[in-house]
This record gives sequence, structure tokens and C-alpha cells, in this order.
Amino acid sequence: MERRDFKEQLKKTAHLARLHLTPEEEELFAKQLQNILDYFKKLQELDTSNVEPMAHVLPLYNIWREDEVKESISQEEAFKNAPEIEDLGFKIPRIMKREE
Repeated sequence: MERRDFKEQLKKTAHLARLHLTPEEEELFAKQLQNILDYFKKLQELDTSNVEPMAHVLPLYNIWREDEVKESISQEEAFKNAPEIEDLGFKIPRIMKREE
């Protein structure tokens, strides 16, 4: 990716993440991200033909337990702790503004 295209992509990503970057920050982050991408290019040059493919660093397989149905509090008891209920669920205050 060319540097100019990379900076445009960085601006779009910052906008989507609702980050307000100064021109200096844009330049700094673009340089840092370009360094990361350059490092990945170097890693792609490594000969991994003798390396066995793996999905995990450690040989762990299915360490999860089976789901068990257990006695719990009723929905009515849970709703006693709720300040407000809507459509059989907890209603919470909005934390983000809607875009018009």
C-alpha cells in the first residue's frame, strides 16, 4: 500500500473509531503502522517449509467442560434488581449519541 493511500486509510479508520487525530498524530501513527507492515513483509520472507503447521502455540485440545443446567434465580427475582425493564430485558441508559 502506498504511503498516501495508507494515510487515507488511517484517517478513515480513525473517523470510524471516533478518534480525533492531529496532523502530527496522523503522521506518527502512519509511520508506526508502516513499520509494523514492513516487519510483516520481512516475516513473510522466512522459510517455514520445515515448520509444522499449528493452530495454537501450546498443544491444548478441547479444554472446555460440558454445559450443565443448574438451579438459578427466577426471571422475576432478577428483574427485582433492575431499575427499568423493557421487552423482558434490562433497560440501560444510552451511552452513545445517535447520528442523525
